[in-house]
Amino acid sequence: MLEAPAVHALVELARAGDARAFEALVHDRTDAMFRLSLAIVGNETDAADALQESLIGAWRHLPDLRDTERFEIWLERIVVNTCRMTLRARSRRRVREIALDGVDPIGPSTDRDAGVLRAALERLPPDHRAILALHYFEDRPVAEIAQLLSIPAGTAKSRLFKARTELGRALEQEERR
Repeated sequence: MLEAPAVHALVELARAGDARAFEALVHDRTDAMFRLSLAIVGNETDAADALQESLIGAWRHLPDLRDTERFEIWLERIVVNTCRMTLRARSRRRVREIALDGVDPIGPSTDRDAGVLRAALERLPPDHRAILALHYFEDRPVAEIAQLLSIPAGTAKSRLFKARTELGRALEQEERR
């Protein structure tokens, strides 16, 4: 990861139109952002599309970033919001996925428990998936999630509690199948 002064300098260069500076800013974060996208949207195709849209959006809106020290949180917020929009806009199409080794945040699709968890997550609304993915797959503390989603910490806690409750119900339904 880059040190804060380096991030600040790269953000300023990228704001001036330096695409290489922007690439340097996001390079080390790409794998983590893809895992986050995958955990939220549930399949590799949509995750890759959401990540690409996020990066394009970040490049376009980089001049809007006020605090360069918050670049990483700002970028992750864009990823989460893009994933949420992707889920809302996605039609009921089903695409057969070809799994990439070591990328699935849930586990191998042949593992029954992982399959049940994946199916239960698909039952949840995008906002629940996002907060669960940030907390459990990305190991983000509640305070950081609140900052990412621009909500108070208490609201993040209550949303996480509600998402866990809904996930528990969805898991029970999936296990009965």
